[in-house]
Amino acid sequence: MSDYKFIAGDKKWWRQAVVYQIYPRSFADLNGDGIGDLAGMIDRVTYLKSLSIDAVWLSPFYPSELADGGYDVADYRNVDPRIGTLEEFDKLIEELHKVEIRVFVDIVPNHSSDQHEWFQAALKAGRGSAERERYIFHDGIGENGDIRPSELVSHFGPTGWTRVTEPDGTPGQWYLHLFAPEQPDFNWDNQEVRDDFIKTLRFWSDRGVDGFRIDVAHALTKDFSDGLPARNTMDIDPTKPDGSDPLFDRDEVHEIYREWRKVFNEYDPPRVAVAEASAPAHRLGAYASEETLGQAFNFDLLHADWNTKRFKHLISNSMKRAEKSGSSNTWVLSNHDVVRHPTRYGLPDKTDLVKWYISEGKSAPLDAKQGIDRARASTMLILALPGSTYLYQGEEIGLFEVADTPREAMQDPQWFRNPGKARSRDGCRIPLPWTTTGSSFGFGPGGSHLPMPADFGKYSVEANEADTNSVLNLYRTAIAMRRGLQCHEEINFIFNRNRSVLHFARPNGWQSFTNFGKSPVKLPKGKVLLSSQPLVGSQVPGETTVWLQA
Repeated sequence: MSDYKFIAGDKKWWRQAVVYQIYPRSFADLNGDGIGDLAGMIDRVTYLKSLSIDAVWLSPFYPSELADGGYDVADYRNVDPRIGTLEEFDKLIEELHKVEIRVFVDIVPNHSSDQHEWFQAALKAGRGSAERERYIFHDGIGENGDIRPSELVSHFGPTGWTRVTEPDGTPGQWYLHLFAPEQPDFNWDNQEVRDDFIKTLRFWSDRGVDGFRIDVAHALTKDFSDGLPARNTMDIDPTKPDGSDPLFDRDEVHEIYREWRKVFNEYDPPRVAVAEASAPAHRLGAYASEETLGQAFNFDLLHADWNTKRFKHLISNSMKRAEKSGSSNTWVLSNHDVVRHPTRYGLPDKTDLVKWYISEGKSAPLDAKQGIDRARASTMLILALPGSTYLYQGEEIGLFEVADTPREAMQDPQWFRNPGKARSRDGCRIPLPWTTTGSSFGFGPGGSHLPMPADFGKYSVEANEADTNSVLNLYRTAIAMRRGLQCHEEINFIFNRNRSVLHFARPNGWQSFTNFGKSPVKLPKGKVLLSSQPLVGSQVPGETTVWLQA
């Protein structure tokens, strides 16, 4: 539906793009019901343009009972009425394309909502029906089938199986769900499932969507020929590294993505996708191939301490893997599932983030200045690297994790289904503050679906815009400057005797110099383009990144 000339230009635009993730319910609320909406996004297109980003990625906005923040999808080809309408979605695409911002949407193919019409039909149809073949149903164990089929534990615990009541009212079969019970897993051996997702990809592509983020991309195909898996927990039982795991990262999943690639290539430019795939590093290239999805998230830096050697090692390995597979790198510091990186960098190394969150931030001291200094430096570092940079809403205004949300207000099933064992992801999903004052700091006229801290106004867009040295102004300057500096997807590490320094150059002479230490170090030769902190004469302060042109 959208047809702007820039769209049909660069077919490889995504290889070095800056993509901004929007969590729709927490971005901007125009109608005042406390939930972010498409109208709010349309109202903020000018703001998005001011960031000089290449694309936005919209987390799920589909009809959902919100058992898992919208990742329990009841209708893959519609918009949740609380968020907007298809007409508003088309308007958003149109307005973003006008300012040369492309659009990714989330696709959730591993599971649906239990409210999806197919699952409801499966419940009504009973054992052995074609309707149940779209999902993964099994009889229970024991004389009455009242023992779950296996000891599999879901990501949200305590079991990956839920028993249904049959149409005649008797206890019946069990269905598989790797996540919440409200998220039954699809059976990807079923051709109807495969055909319907092809229909969904075309539906959104025809409306002008430029790309897709594929949720749990590694889990679609499963093989129970050797019996049902019986893991104690998914977290401590790693995926087999050779594609033979019964649940995850099976080789057959790429048959699906090769079919999707044929659909992507029907468009000009071809649609692209990025896989959220929890797979061994050496196997990520299969997801990122241009014969399949095109990209796969590299989450290494989400778990890396602030350490020169660690950053260099992870960057080097990612560059080598990308070169081998022909894919582009992806760099991520925050998203809707993890503790925001200014908080991670402000806590002592090796802090147990679950214990820290459960203690409402009291188990370890947070050095806010250290956190924001390191966050500014790390953002400039990854923006200088070849590949795509994925940003998460709010990081551009310096938001920290909110650890003291009232427990009765939390919405994340990861928290209340694993009491004492998991943190809530609500802490990084608090609505954005736009103004320094107001009941919801400009998020919307009717409050917010998650409570906002009393001091949130100091992080607001309004407060950032009033400060020339703010995080927001650094992001705007760095992303805009990056556009003019991009070149071939290569880097060359430059030796420095100081082990606190990470220094590399791009082929056009653009250099990134990061001081991971606390003490100032000597600035190398070159024209200074930008610095994450003010320089002190010819010295680079600690926890600072500088861009130079040789």
